[in-house]
Amino acid sequence: MKEKLLGQIAEILEVDDVTINEELNNFDEWDSLTALSIIALVDSDYNKRLSNIQLKGFVTIGDLVAFILN
Repeated sequence: MKEKLLGQIAEILEVDDVTINEELNNFDEWDSLTALSIIALVDSDYNKRLSNIQLKGFVTIGDLVAFILN
């Protein structure tokens, strides 16, 4: 499940792959539309609510993954 989620995040960020240690702000595609896509993914595929404020608190891919999978 973790690998699938990492693949989905990579697709949204328009990169080949991501690792849990990478910082979200380091991606060229990290912007408000990407944030909305992440929020929509979390809601539709993982049935969790993620607010923009919560998302802004995440520093790394790992922070995001931990929220979604826990």
